[in-house]
Amino acid sequence: MSKRATPLKKPEIMLDQNASPPLYRQLYERLRGSILSGQLEAGTRLPSTRVLASSLGVSRTTTALAYEQLLLEGYIESRVGDGTWVARLQPEQLFQGSRNAQDLDATDTSGTPPAVLARRGQLLIDMPYPEEFYANEASRGTSLFLVGKPDVTSFPYEIWARLVARHARQSLQAVSFYQDVQGYGPLRQAIATHIGMTRGIHCSPEQIILTTGAQGALDLVARVLLDPGDPAWVEDPGYSGARGALLAAGAKLVAVPVDEEGLDVDAGRQLCPEARLAIVTPSHQFPTGVTMNLSRRLALLEWSREVQAWIVEDDYDSEYRFSGRPLEALQGLDRAGRVLYIGTFSKVLFPSLRLGYLVAPPELLKGLIATHRLIAVHLPLLEQMALADFMAEGYFARHLRRMRQLYKERRNALVDALTRELGKRLDVTVPEAGMHLVVWLPSGMSAQTAAQRAAASGLHMLPISQFSLRSLQRDGLLLGFASASPQELRAGVQTLALALQAH
Repeated sequence: MSKRATPLKKPEIMLDQNASPPLYRQLYERLRGSILSGQLEAGTRLPSTRVLASSLGVSRTTTALAYEQLLLEGYIESRVGDGTWVARLQPEQLFQGSRNAQDLDATDTSGTPPAVLARRGQLLIDMPYPEEFYANEASRGTSLFLVGKPDVTSFPYEIWARLVARHARQSLQAVSFYQDVQGYGPLRQAIATHIGMTRGIHCSPEQIILTTGAQGALDLVARVLLDPGDPAWVEDPGYSGARGALLAAGAKLVAVPVDEEGLDVDAGRQLCPEARLAIVTPSHQFPTGVTMNLSRRLALLEWSREVQAWIVEDDYDSEYRFSGRPLEALQGLDRAGRVLYIGTFSKVLFPSLRLGYLVAPPELLKGLIATHRLIAVHLPLLEQMALADFMAEGYFARHLRRMRQLYKERRNALVDALTRELGKRLDVTVPEAGMHLVVWLPSGMSAQTAAQRAAASGLHMLPISQFSLRSLQRDGLLLGFASASPQELRAGVQTLALALQAH
C-alpha cells in the first residue's frame, strides 16, 4: 500500500456556503468524484480531517462527516495510527460509480429524485407547510408574531423537573417493559376528568388514545378511516397539518369555504355530499379565528348522521378563551357517535413535549388501537407519568389560569397598537380565544408582498392565502401574540406600520 500523501489544494475543492446541500455533502461528492475519475488513485493517503478543514476553511465536523460517509460506502479506508487512504475499488464499482457521478453532475443532488417517490410522497413535498418556516426562524432567534408559539419561558420547569425525576427514581423499573398501547392509565383518567369538566366531552378513559401531539392523532385517524381516493372535507382556509395527514392517506381533499360563522356546511353538501369525513376546528377556527355557531354545528352533525360520515374535531387551543366559559365541544353535542375529538398539550404546556390525545367512539377503538400499535407501540412513559401528576396535583389548572390572563393582556396590547397605528388601513379581528389574530388587508393588497416587506424588517408573519386551496377575494396576515411581551408587540406594530407605508 502506497504511503505517499497527495495534498488536496484548496482551489481544487470549491464549497458553496449558500448552496442547499450541506457543506459535508458537497465535500463528499467532490472527493467521491475524484476517486471515481481516477484523480485520486487507490492507495493515495488523504490529509487528516483537521488538516483538510484548515485548508478549506470549514469546521472539522464538516470534513469528519464527509470522511465517515466515504468510509461507510467503501471509497476510503482508515486505521487508527495509520491515517486514511483511498480504497481499491472493483472495476464494476468504478464503472457504475463513474456513470452515477456523471448523472450527479447533470442534476440537482440536493433532494431525492421525484421518480422514486409514491405520488402521495411527492404531494407532501410540494405542499406548503408553514411550521417549517417557524422552525427556521426560531433557530435564528426571531420569533415576533410567529403563530402557534406559546410562551415557554413562563412554564414551571422546576416543578416539571421534580415530577420527572421522581418517576425516574421511583417508577422506571416497575414500568420498564412494554406498556398499554393507549397510553398511561392515570394520565388518560386525568384527561377524561379535565375535558369532561371544561369542554363537555362525554368519554371514559378507555376511549382515549395518547398520540404524538395533535398531528399524530390526525395521522392515525386518516390511516384508519380512509381508503385511497376517499373524499374528505377540509376547511378552506385551514390547517395544513390536517391536509398533510389526509394526503398521506391518499384522500381526495374537498375544500369547503369558511366564513364568519365557521365551516359552510351547505357549501360542503353541494361540493361533495358523500365525503367520508370532515376535519374541523369549530371552537377557534385555524387560521381565521372564527367560532362555528350553533346552527352550523347542528347542521354538520346532521350531515354526518345522514351519510354516516365521521367528524374529526381538532380542539387545538380552546383552553385559552378570554371571555366567559370555553364553548362546549362539538363532541358534547353529538348523540350519534360520529365525532372523534383531538386535543394537544403542545400549546398549553410546551411544543417539544409532543403529547396529544384522541377521544374515539367505542366502535372505532379496535382498529385505531391495532394501527397505533404498529405505528408507535406506545409513547415514552416518563413524560406521561409526570403529566398525570402535573394534572392531578393542580399544577396544570394553575398554569392555564396564569397563561390565560397573560395572553389576554398581550392580545389587548396588540389589538390596541394595531388599531392606533394601522386601524385606518387594516381590519383587525379581535379573537375571543387562542394565541393569534388576523389583520385583513384592503382588497387588491398583496399579503405575500406585505409579509415580505415585514420579513425584511425582522417581522415574521404568514398570509391567510398560504393556508387556502382556493383564491381569496381578500387576504390577511396572521399575527401571533403569545410569545412576546406587550412592549415587544407594540414595538413590532410600529415596525410593521413603517414597513407597509410604501406598500
